[in-house]
Amino acid sequence: MAVAKKSTNWFVVGVSTAVVIVLVAIGAAVWWANSLATGPGTAPQSALVDKDTGAITFGTGDDVVDTYVDFMCPICGDFEDQYGEQLQTAAADNAITLNIHPISILDRYSQNTKYSTRAASAMYCVADKAPDAALGYFNSLFTNQPEENSVGLSDDELASLANEAGAGAAADCIADGTYKTFVASQTTKHDIQGTPTVEVNGKRLDLQAGEITKLEDVLAKAGTAGSGADGDSSDK
Repeated sequence: MAVAKKSTNWFVVGVSTAVVIVLVAIGAAVWWANSLATGPGTAPQSALVDKDTGAITFGTGDDVVDTYVDFMCPICGDFEDQYGEQLQTAAADNAITLNIHPISILDRYSQNTKYSTRAASAMYCVADKAPDAALGYFNSLFTNQPEENSVGLSDDELASLANEAGAGAAADCIADGTYKTFVASQTTKHDIQGTPTVEVNGKRLDLQAGEITKLEDVLAKAGTAGSGADGDSSDK
């Protein structure tokens, strides 16, 4: 007896194919969402900013100083009080290259407003939209530094300081938080455990072990030597 040939159930095939397509689409969507969450984010389009390292660069000297700062960190404020003017003067004289890295490790100290991330993003906004005002804005963020465990400055206040520094063009960028993801990616990329973190000619200094003297040697060479620091660093 001849065996009847089974007919293909095209409805089942169609449903199965549709399910596969939906699953592939969902997988792609999840991958895309994860890549957005963990990606480097939008990089500032400024000649001042190295898009790979996140450094906002001043000066062209042979000796290179990198500082990683969190705008909520009080010890970073102390560091800037003690060394900021000397570093900036040396950079202006092209006696050093000063790379400033705004990073974010202290969001937990701003009552859920993520001030560290917002302030660092605002710093990149100014470097992008008004590079001539970047250093003035950097100094203003420390002059007006909020206390830890406060809500920090609002976005409107950050924009107001930018306007005072001559960077009114950065207001929309600050309001949008354009560089928040970029800040997070740079913080992770450089493995920042405490602030300030300081590197001299590519070598990370152990400030608690007194290696701040290596920075002071560079400043002395540049003719802007200061009084030195107490060596107690790093909010964590």
